[in-house]
Amino acid sequence: MPAAPHIARLRAKVGNDLLLLPSVAVLPIDDDDRVLLVRQTDFGSYGTIGGAVDEDEAPEDAARREAREEIGAEVELTGLVGAIGGPQFRLTYPNGDQCAYVSIIYSARLAPEVTVTPDGHEVDQVRWFARGELDQPIIGDFARSTFAALGWI
Repeated sequence: MPAAPHIARLRAKVGNDLLLLPSVAVLPIDDDDRVLLVRQTDFGSYGTIGGAVDEDEAPEDAARREAREEIGAEVELTGLVGAIGGPQFRLTYPNGDQCAYVSIIYSARLAPEVTVTPDGHEVDQVRWFARGELDQPIIGDFARSTFAALGWI
């Protein structure tokens, strides 16, 4: 998916230099206390549903939008889990763009009859993970840093 217009405008001015961006992460949790993660195509590892907050967008609206975009499903936000940031939340994308994220993290629930479908662009797979599996190498560093900051691993 192309960058949001406000990020594209900034990138036109600063190139690949570091941008500090507000973002959201959505952690759908099922009845077995498993967390739904997505395999991100740009890194080939599993991570949280989420992304940058758009201009004039409330964080909770960004969280629901990101879930619709990435997994094709509506989520019910069930709580504010935390707000995280710091050096472990810096990313350099394959195109060289550097970002430092400050993320607002929400827990969520999917309706029982909902089928999740990866968008095929940003996300190519979805999978439920037990909390004891959240430190596996197939989970990206950013997501593992998120779970560590939350005290989940």
